[in-house]
Amino acid sequence: MAQKLSLNKLLIFNLVLIGVIFGSSVTFLSFSCSTLQSQRTARAEAPSVIIPEDALAVAESLQSAFHAVADKVLSSVVEIDTVSIQRRPSQNFNGIPWDFFFGPNTEEQERNREFRSQGVGSGIVVRRDGDTYYVLTNNHVITGASEIEISSNERKRYSAELVGYDERKDLAMIKFTTKDVFPLATLGDSDSVRIGDWAIAVGNPLGYLSSVTMGIISAVGREGGPAGNINDFIQTDASINQGNSGGALVNIKGEVIAINTWIASSTGGGSVGLGFAIPINNAKRLIDEFITTGQISYGWLGVSLIEADREILQALGVEGKRGAFASQVFLNSPAYKGGIRPGDFITHVNGKEVRSPTSLTLAVGELRAGEQAQFTLIRGGESRTVTVRIEARNEEVMTDNKNLWPGIYLIPLTEAMKADLELENSKGLYVVQVYPETPAAIIGLQRGDQIIGINGKTVSDLPSFYQMLNSETTSELSFSIIRGNSELETLKFKR
Repeated sequence: MAQKLSLNKLLIFNLVLIGVIFGSSVTFLSFSCSTLQSQRTARAEAPSVIIPEDALAVAESLQSAFHAVADKVLSSVVEIDTVSIQRRPSQNFNGIPWDFFFGPNTEEQERNREFRSQGVGSGIVVRRDGDTYYVLTNNHVITGASEIEISSNERKRYSAELVGYDERKDLAMIKFTTKDVFPLATLGDSDSVRIGDWAIAVGNPLGYLSSVTMGIISAVGREGGPAGNINDFIQTDASINQGNSGGALVNIKGEVIAINTWIASSTGGGSVGLGFAIPINNAKRLIDEFITTGQISYGWLGVSLIEADREILQALGVEGKRGAFASQVFLNSPAYKGGIRPGDFITHVNGKEVRSPTSLTLAVGELRAGEQAQFTLIRGGESRTVTVRIEARNEEVMTDNKNLWPGIYLIPLTEAMKADLELENSKGLYVVQVYPETPAAIIGLQRGDQIIGINGKTVSDLPSFYQMLNSETTSELSFSIIRGNSELETLKFKR
């Protein structure tokens, strides 16, 4: 009887437990449905986000501008595909019985074995003469090319040939002939470019035809590009990659303001927003010369320029000024004939500011042979202007060091430098470098010498050195020096 009673109690307990669970589930489901419905109602009642009409109009207007730029420029920017062919003997592979299976290579076969490498770049259609179109690009895009081919925005291909090239500005021109009509690019004014302007890069990065990227002008007047390049680059953060070289950098009007040329990257060549382009004004004169003569002529001044450090600029009294320091001058050069002397600090050419040695080189290069130019310079703390008649650049004359006067690179011996060089009790000017085959080398000056006099007269600093060097009326000059523990006189040089 007791056992039966216990079973009844257990049954009743289970029924109650099931009821509690069922009730809780119903309550939970009801609450969930109510919450979901509340959320839906809240979302339905929440106000929608409305983009202000004036802001949308500005954005759409800017977008329309980018559309117009792309439509205007894309057809005048082409892809340039090159093939470089090298002929050299094949390698002998040890252990492979080549001759047994295929027979020996003849001498002619060995001599004519070809090795082909492909390249890709971009170019800008800038000139038309009948059915012939002229394309401006970078010299490094077509260097060594045996075959050149053009691809248009419509994916048509044309055979092209080289017209001319210029290594100093890294520019070149090619041409192709077709009955098809190509729009010519509109060339802008790169001198009017300002930091913060819109910048749109058009080209063929990594072979992706007709790509457009957008950014701003990050800086102007950048220097230090590829070796030997004399351009003052425009910097942009518009994405530029391999294959963009030679393509167009345009402004918001669709005018070409520069030619995309190189990038600075720490990622093995990928864009990190540091792209550099050659200002279009640096190329305008070259376009005509490429077409008419196929080669570029440059003016020659006849000075050797260095990036003077702070100690030299301070010693010359020009610290904080922009310009180019003429450490050497070629005897009988246009500069020497016009009155420019070693130690002069050149600040302007024809009234235009010279910002650096590269800036001066670029300005002189733009001058024609026979043209007269006004050079403003600082000598002995005073500003003066001299007139120089420019001559044609001649590589043979420019590399003839026997006329490079005086042929030494000097620095003042500051107290810090004396300590570094362990020359605490020294005096005079320290010879950092003697250029080979120059007058200084011929009369026996050596690196490490300390110059204390010229023609028996004492010199103690850079201004007095250059003043005495340039004011001596005698044609013979010798230097008093300290070498080691001895005072010496050099041989005499006759100018």
